[in-house]
Amino acid sequence: MSEAKENVVEVLASLMEDYAWAIDRDELEQWPNFFEEQCLYKITTADNEEQGYPFGVLYADSRGMLADRVKSLREANIYEGQRYRHVVGRPKVFSSDGAVVSAETSFLVVRTMRTGEMLLFATGVYRDVVSFRGPKALFVERVVVCDSSRIDTLLALPL
Repeated sequence: MSEAKENVVEVLASLMEDYAWAIDRDELEQWPNFFEEQCLYKITTADNEEQGYPFGVLYADSRGMLADRVKSLREANIYEGQRYRHVVGRPKVFSSDGAVVSAETSFLVVRTMRTGEMLLFATGVYRDVVSFRGPKALFVERVVVCDSSRIDTLLALPL
C-alpha cells in the first residue's frame, strides 16, 4: 500500500474511532459535527439496498437535520435508557481523488440496557463518502447498511 493511501486510511480510521466514541460516551451533540453541512445520513438494511429502495429506517440530508435528531432525542423522544458500544473495523478505501474518498468499514454495535441486559444490536457496514477538503475529514455521505432486515424499534441513538 502506498504511503499516501496508508495516510488516508489512518485519517479515516481516526474519524471512525472519534465518531463511535462520541456516540458511545453519549456525547450526541458532537455527532452532527462529523458531517458536512449538506450531507446524507441513512440507516437501511442490506435487503432494502439490494432492492434499490432509496429511503431507509432513518434519513437525514443535512447537518441541521442531524442536530434536530439529537435535540429530539434529548427533549422529546421517550425511550428506554441504553448505551451503545461500537466495534469498528479498518476502513477499506475504494476510490480517492485526493479531496473525496469512498470507503467501507465493518461495524458491530452492542446495546446495553439500564437493566444490564446486553444484546448484539446491529452489524453491518458503513458506506462512506468523506471529504478531505477542509481542515478535517468530514462525512459527505454515511449510509449505514445493517446485515439484518429486522431493525429494533428501540433504534433511538445513531449507529
